[in-house]
Amino acid sequence: MSTVSEPVSLSAPTGADAGLTPKQLADKYGLSVSGARPGLVAYTRQLWARRHFIWAFATARLVAQYTDAKLGQLWQVVTPLLNCGVFYLVFGVILANKQGFPGHTYIAWLCIGVFVFQFTQNAVQSGTRAISDNLGLIRALHFPRASLPIAFTVIQLQQLLISMVVLVVTVLSAGIAPGRTWLLIIPALILQTLFNTGVSLVFARIGARTSDISQLIPFVMRAWMFLSGVMFSIQEKSQHWDPIIQKIVAANPASVYMDLLRHAFAPVIYDTHQSAYQKLPPHLWAYGLAWGVGMFVIGYVFFWKAEEEYGRG
Repeated sequence: MSTVSEPVSLSAPTGADAGLTPKQLADKYGLSVSGARPGLVAYTRQLWARRHFIWAFATARLVAQYTDAKLGQLWQVVTPLLNCGVFYLVFGVILANKQGFPGHTYIAWLCIGVFVFQFTQNAVQSGTRAISDNLGLIRALHFPRASLPIAFTVIQLQQLLISMVVLVVTVLSAGIAPGRTWLLIIPALILQTLFNTGVSLVFARIGARTSDISQLIPFVMRAWMFLSGVMFSIQEKSQHWDPIIQKIVAANPASVYMDLLRHAFAPVIYDTHQSAYQKLPPHLWAYGLAWGVGMFVIGYVFFWKAEEEYGRG
């Protein structure tokens, strides 16, 4: 008996299958492409079915993030507070931006901006690496890949909610009493979370193809921070600029969500330091809704379009 294996024939099919294209053969025998992208509705159902996995994955990563640090989870609060301290020293004291704010209210106004912007900043940065840093998991298990950038956004939301306790203490320490506007914190955070998720999905797809984008993102986010009025009122600075530039500044999503949350926490301080407005402009909620829902839909569809490509190659 011969021990030499016979070569596999790759010739065209014969008999009843003669003349059929590969697609027709696959349809005839019920074959499908491995890892093929499902329809948008089916994909959404698969993603919803894994909501518990997303939450558990996010929680586990959050707990493990500071495991090696002696202060542990306290760094979730200490890090933004240190940023607030540095910004307060430079912009509040040295550059005297705190002038005009009664008492110690500038530190509360500043901390709200820092905490809110860092929520978006961290969501974008972690979303950019969501695919490239988890190729092992992607290649080992079958699940909707959008679970990863969404999970990393959930991590940043969990961090913000923990930090929110310190933020509330800071606001109260500045002599700002809670009011009915505090109820607006919830819808404002929901809209910002939708926006962050959409942006994270967009950059997750881009980062999966071009890993170098992660090196550029910190510079982009730093420029965005200075152009969004984290440390100063961007409305006051832009009131003498070209009207078109003023409209672009007013529509900046980072500024929109900071303004919504600053007004929710401290409407008196917010209204006092908006040169262009005497109170919260009603269009800010329209902007917040449009940015949140619009960016989520765009990011979700944009990411889904490349579902078959993640983890390949």
